[in-house]
Amino acid sequence: MTIRLEPGPIAVATHNAGKIREIYEMLAPFGIAVKSAAELRLPEPEETGSTFAENAVLKAHAAAKASGLVALADDSGLSIEALDGAPGIYSARWAGPSKDFSVAMRGVDEKLQAAGATAPEKRRAHFVAVLAVAAPDGEVETFEGRAAGTIVWPPRGANGFGYDPIFQPDGHSRTFGEMSAEEKHGTAGGEALSHRARAFALFARRFLETSA
Repeated sequence: MTIRLEPGPIAVATHNAGKIREIYEMLAPFGIAVKSAAELRLPEPEETGSTFAENAVLKAHAAAKASGLVALADDSGLSIEALDGAPGIYSARWAGPSKDFSVAMRGVDEKLQAAGATAPEKRRAHFVAVLAVAAPDGEVETFEGRAAGTIVWPPRGANGFGYDPIFQPDGHSRTFGEMSAEEKHGTAGGEALSHRARAFALFARRFLETSA
C-alpha cells in the first residue's frame, strides 16, 4: 500500500534544530505540520548503518513505530574527495560531543592542508542527503539528493548550519552559508541547490504533489 501524506502532523526524526527548520520550511506549503523528535519525546536511535540510506531508514522506522505517525528522517553529510570520502556518514561526529561545527570545519581544513589539497581543484566535495519516509506499518521509501562543490577557507556566511560556510556549490561564488534559505531550497524561483532540497523535491513529487 502506498504511503499517503495528508494535511496534519508528521514526525520528523531529528533533534537537530537546523534540520528541523529546513524541513519545516519545505513542508509548510503543503499543510503538513511538523512534530519534531524532541516535541514527541522520541529517543535518538543509535546510527549503526554503513550508508546514509541505512541510517535514514533506521531513524524513520524508529520514529514511526514510537509515534504512531508517518515519520520523515534525514541522514546527510559531507564527502570530500581528497579525504577518501570523509567525513561522510560521520560528519556530525567531527563536531564532537558539543556539536560545535566550527571545530568540524577547522578539522576539515587541517586535514586538507595536511594532504596537500590547497588548490580548489583538489578540494572537491559533495553533500549527500537521504530522506526516508516510513509508515507505522513498516513501509518505507527513500530519496537521495546531492550537491557538488568545493571546500573553501576561511568559512564564509552565518546562514544555514553544519558545514555550509565552507561549501561553495558549483556554478556559484558564494557558500551555502552566504545564501538564504529560499536560494538553497529553490523557493525563490530558481532550482533547488542544496542536497536536502533536491532530495525533498523527489519526495514531494512522490508523495505530496499526488496526495491532494
